[in-house]
Amino acid sequence: MYAVLETGSKQYRVAAGDMLEIERLAIEPGQPVTFDRVLLVNNDGKVTVGAPTVGGASVIADVLEHKRGEKKLTFKMKRRKGYHKTIGHRQELTVVKIKEIKL
Repeated sequence: MYAVLETGSKQYRVAAGDMLEIERLAIEPGQPVTFDRVLLVNNDGKVTVGAPTVGGASVIADVLEHKRGEKKLTFKMKRRKGYHKTIGHRQELTVVKIKEIKL
């Protein structure tokens, strides 16, 4: 059994026991979190597609930790103008472990 859920404007395919790094949630580590935006559920070959979400479906997960992602560097330059600039970004992430998928 697996489901496709949406959080942080991104979609993830999850099954029970999966570890997932998603955008930062305002929930303390050790607390459970429920994702209600479930877009698709596959229950042993029986696929249910939502329009836009599957009614009554939810994914329950435990928040394990908060961390920061790897640093991404961007370099801007204009030739022959003496202009160059380096920009860095680190995304704030939450690590969750999927406990179960409810229908």
